Amino acid sequence: MSAASAGSARSSGSAGFDLRHHGDAEVRGADAALTDLAVNVRAGTPPEWLKARIAASLDGLAAYPDGRAAREAVAARHGLPAGRVLLTAGAAEAFVLLARALPTRRPVVVHPQFTEPESALRDAGHTVERVVLDERDGFRLTPGAVPEDADLVVIGNPTNPTSVLHPADALAELARPGRTLVVDEAFMDAVPGERESLAGRTDVPGLVVLRSLTKTWGLAGLRIGYVLAEPDTVTALERVQPLWPVSSPALVAAEACCTPSALAEAANAADRMAADRAHLADRLAELAEVRVCGPAAGSFLLIRLPGAAAIRTRLRELGFAVRRGDTFPGLGPDWLRLAVRDPATTDRFVIALAKAVAESAD
Repeated sequence: MSAASAGSARSSGSAGFDLRHHGDAEVRGADAALTDLAVNVRAGTPPEWLKARIAASLDGLAAYPDGRAAREAVAARHGLPAGRVLLTAGAAEAFVLLARALPTRRPVVVHPQFTEPESALRDAGHTVERVVLDERDGFRLTPGAVPEDADLVVIGNPTNPTSVLHPADALAELARPGRTLVVDEAFMDAVPGERESLAGRTDVPGLVVLRSLTKTWGLAGLRIGYVLAEPDTVTALERVQPLWPVSSPALVAAEACCTPSALAEAANAADRMAADRAHLADRLAELAEVRVCGPAAGSFLLIRLPGAAAIRTRLRELGFAVRRGDTFPGLGPDWLRLAVRDPATTDRFVIALAKAVAESAD
């Protein structure tokens, strides 16, 4: 997509997309009983050892949170000085801080991707431009599609919802003097070896990497993530952050998830997830009506099939929740996102999906 065509989205508001819809809306209230393929949190988490660490922290709730140990742990995990780390109440908070702290003139968000960065920028009064990647190119980035004078660029890697893993070198090409390059790596710890990560890089000017501990460790309700950036950027974000933004239990969780044993467990989980994702893709390939976007690298798959909106409703009647795709700029009503689950769950789901597809054809 050319810079000129990207600019056509400038004054369109959200342009008909519900940017504040997220997968958890599919499994609230009575719908919590559905088999959940809508939320990209690893099933069976948090592990017992992590729950025990968090529970033990409750004895210290009378004291104000002290994030120094957790900050040092995160820094050591990525081989960075602590001055390059900011702990946040989930990665989503970081988007709000960036929108409020940075004096951006021409922010650009690369879509399809997680919609919260654009929402945060709009809420802060910014006019947001979109660069929409093309399905025909496998939703892969062409660095030249980003306007040269964009002073803030946001992209996910691996990208939610496409599951595309962009080469680190291609993302680094987006860096410019005077530009902040925000790479959302919320799902990078689900990629075996975390290949293509920029988290430990200090040679890319203006780089901001966002990480989440909620997906792999099942801590969405605890809210813990972090920012990796140049010290001046960290300081600017910290100035607009509320006092004590991260709770003591969340700080304990952050420190615990950075230990060598936790990192080894996450690496093993990433390998299992990759195998489970391959199984899901293979089973979906049995359905001629379904097209799987790939190659995929995240803990989810993006699929396209005619009549997906009606099929999604029928799947709910059959006991399964999946994520609608029409709230993501660049997609539409024929797209669904599926969280990767264990092979037995996948097999049950594919039977239900085949039934829903067959009924829609009648």
